[in-house]
Amino acid sequence: MRFFMMATAAALTLALGATAAHAQQQHPMGFFVTSNGPGNGADLGGLEGADAHCQALAKSAGAGDREWRAYLSTEAPDKRGVFARNRIGAGPWYNARGELIAVDLDDLHISPNIFQRTALDENGNDVKGRYHDVNQHDMLTGTQVDGTPFWPDDKDHTCNNWTSSGEGSAQVGHHDRHGGGNTSWNSAHPTRGCSQDALKSTGGAGLFYCFAAD
Repeated sequence: MRFFMMATAAALTLALGATAAHAQQQHPMGFFVTSNGPGNGADLGGLEGADAHCQALAKSAGAGDREWRAYLSTEAPDKRGVFARNRIGAGPWYNARGELIAVDLDDLHISPNIFQRTALDENGNDVKGRYHDVNQHDMLTGTQVDGTPFWPDDKDHTCNNWTSSGEGSAQVGHHDRHGGGNTSWNSAHPTRGCSQDALKSTGGAGLFYCFAAD
């Protein structure tokens, strides 16, 4: 009897593993949280540098054959800047475990499947959130909840369009949907500055979202 139960458990484990592998094969990764930032606070080298970072991380995880874009907005002095939502394709997007994140842009900005359990890095690992030993749930976005940039004002929402690691501020979201009275994945609050230390002080590490735009 004991042997039968052990054999059944082993078979179940293998079946679950096969199911997960099949799901990943059927739905290639199209979304991840960066496992690390460039290391210079919110200075990502602009949109070009941020996109290159996404591409490099995706390549290291075996997904470099897709076109990857950072989910970031920019600002302009007298008009709307670049829209984060316009940079990332039309969907659908799946995480590294083959779980659906959103079917399209409307789904992504209204009811996305982005939480602590699903907002994984490019290797399928959890990203530290509010209830971990170190909180790193602040994701750089520079965007409003609908994925559009802020209207021109006297505030910095993008750390000088992702080129500053000193003065300024950036809007961030919470990948774990916890904390600060605002559970938005893409527009929870501004940072206290643009340096690595300033990002850490509100629960960040210079991480951001990457989406496959092809």
